Amino acid sequence: MLPLPSRSALRRCVDRWAASPRALDVVAALSAFGLMVLDVPGLAREDNSLTGVTATLVLAAGAATLVLRRRAPWVPFVVAIALMGWLHELTMIQFALYSLGRLRGRRTAVLATLLYVGAAYAYFSTPGWPARHGETLSDFLSLVVPIGVLAAGVGIAAYRHDLVRALEAQRRESAARQAVQEERISVGRDVHDLVGRELTVLAVRAEVLAVRARGEAYGKDFEELAETARRAHRMLNETLVRRADGGATPGLDGLAALAEESERMGSPVDVHVAEEAKALSPLRQAAVHRVVQECLTNAAKHAPGLPVSVMITVEGPALRAEVRNPLAQSPPDRAPVSTGTGLFSMEERVTSMGGTLDARRERGAYVVTATLPAGLTDR
Repeated sequence: MLPLPSRSALRRCVDRWAASPRALDVVAALSAFGLMVLDVPGLAREDNSLTGVTATLVLAAGAATLVLRRRAPWVPFVVAIALMGWLHELTMIQFALYSLGRLRGRRTAVLATLLYVGAAYAYFSTPGWPARHGETLSDFLSLVVPIGVLAAGVGIAAYRHDLVRALEAQRRESAARQAVQEERISVGRDVHDLVGRELTVLAVRAEVLAVRARGEAYGKDFEELAETARRAHRMLNETLVRRADGGATPGLDGLAALAEESERMGSPVDVHVAEEAKALSPLRQAAVHRVVQECLTNAAKHAPGLPVSVMITVEGPALRAEVRNPLAQSPPDRAPVSTGTGLFSMEERVTSMGGTLDARRERGAYVVTATLPAGLTDR
């Protein structure tokens, strides 16, 4: 027997669905249907071809088209025009015009409003238009036109509000990226100044001790220590100071070393690199290396001991790097130390090369997918 989901899991699913655009579309459809159902007795009386049941079914089918308003907003608009001519129902057109203004902007909403007014005037000019919707053109204009203009206007206002929120979110994201860049510069300077100085002191002290211990059994060890400190200092300079001038950067051949390091920390790593990916430029290989490195670090922090899979493939003109690890059943014993900018740092590196980065939870696993232009040409 399968275990039932917990109450907290059900609540998370409900909250996630309620905040989705699809839920809003369903609410809009139900709201339109609820308002139109109030007119069912009158519709059944005025149109002898419909009963209360059939009128309800027709209105339900029309309201259901509002679920398509994001992908095909003109579909509920056309249905609303048809309902207006057949059943003289004006509720549906308000939802349709609002949806066009909210999802497609001012120009589309103005065009739809003009089409609505034109269609309504054509209906008004034909026999059979109910007198309660206006006996004269003046009555018609005062009743029908404000309905469409108001609905479209509210939709346009909501559309502009969405644009403002999107711009604010983009501004916050830009500020976060700027903070990441500034942090990189600051950390680079600190590492070079502080660690470089300590390495220099270590090399000098080791050389002094090597001179003093010359001829002793451990004199050679001091010389090797001094050489190791000098070599580490040179590597630090090449990485932090000369990197902008084309210094050596790890590529796909460095993924094996990352996997070994992760395995030493207790997380087994399975790395698969497609052969065609090895022909990538060093710049793209370096970007993939850094993304994988950050993902393995995050996996070691948040899901220690769990296996990690790394897939590097070339799919047509795109390079795809995917890192997947299972979600931990319980949080680590010690809270992981994190600055919270690792994802922004990876995304900044990928987007700077014209790619995209996607981090998501998927079937009990945490998946990070980076997609970059491969830059490979047919030979």
